[in-house]
Amino acid sequence: MILSVRNMDIYRKKILEHYKNPRNFGKLKGRSRKSHGENPSCGDSITLDVLIENGVIKDIKFSGEGCAIAIASASMLSEKVMGMRITEIADIEFSDIEEMLGIDITPARKRCAMLSLNILKKIILKELKES
Repeated sequence: MILSVRNMDIYRKKILEHYKNPRNFGKLKGRSRKSHGENPSCGDSITLDVLIENGVIKDIKFSGEGCAIAIASASMLSEKVMGMRITEIADIEFSDIEEMLGIDITPARKRCAMLSLNILKKIILKELKES
């Protein structure tokens, strides 16, 4: 993905906006699933609370702390998956996260960007096994 300097500034602003004012931040009451993950290399620590009804994400919240990429990724992912069928979430990949963030992610930051998706996929796998 080749971006102009101007476009990079727009995406950096978007990431910072989600970092400073994350969407769906907090804890979910009456959740159906909860999971936690960490990225020790960066200090990221994220917990997801997910309410799943009839195979659909009805609500999702995340809490924790981390770098701008980890928090922005969790915020944007939570917006993206709200209302999705859990079977569709299995198809979300790293390239989708990069596209969502709007920047090329370096190998060193990949774990930061993927933390929330990896946690969500762990929740989905458990849900699918038990249903």
